[in-house]
Amino acid sequence: MSETPVTETADPELGPADGADEGIAPEVPQDQLAFDVNDYPGGLRSAIEAVLMVVDEPVTELEIASALEIPVPDVESALAELEEGYAAQQRGFTLRQVGGGWRIYSRSDYAPVVSKFILAGQQAKLTQASLETLAVIAYRQPVSRARVSAVRGVNVDGVVRTLLTRGLIEEVGTDEESTATFYGTTSYFLERLGLQTLDDLPALAPYLPEVDMLDEIAESGRA
Repeated sequence: MSETPVTETADPELGPADGADEGIAPEVPQDQLAFDVNDYPGGLRSAIEAVLMVVDEPVTELEIASALEIPVPDVESALAELEEGYAAQQRGFTLRQVGGGWRIYSRSDYAPVVSKFILAGQQAKLTQASLETLAVIAYRQPVSRARVSAVRGVNVDGVVRTLLTRGLIEEVGTDEESTATFYGTTSYFLERLGLQTLDDLPALAPYLPEVDMLDEIAESGRA
């Protein structure tokens, strides 16, 4: 016979626990929530793995330490051990520090496999126009909307609004003379690309040999 969740107190004379008949879990005293990560079979590293598996954005050492009630240095050591262990075991995933925190990612060696799985039967989440505009902003930031339009040779108002809505770019200032708004990429952009800082962006030269001429092209287009 299958077991069912227990919804009553240990003493039947006391009747159902508070809120049980409404389907609401009874309040648990804070002292009963305390735990020791070393009580778990895998210890600290497994506890940190469990946390990393449920986060939807990079999490800092301090946040992990606060949640597990342990010193930050212990978290730093455990994260380093996990990262080294994944590499030594040639796992399909790795632990990376990006956007100011830590998160689990698929290993870059398996990018072709992941790409095939994700793209099979699915449409790209961003249009080609959006990707091109995002690239210009990423490499030329801070940059105005007019400047991006000049580089691409088309109006980018709609695309910029889309990128703002997606949280990939943000307003980062205003030109004092023209009052034009400057745009730059966000921490979410770094997270999605798996980068720690903008310095980690790949060099454009191998892909766009004419990149040094973009400014000249933009200027001639306005002439």
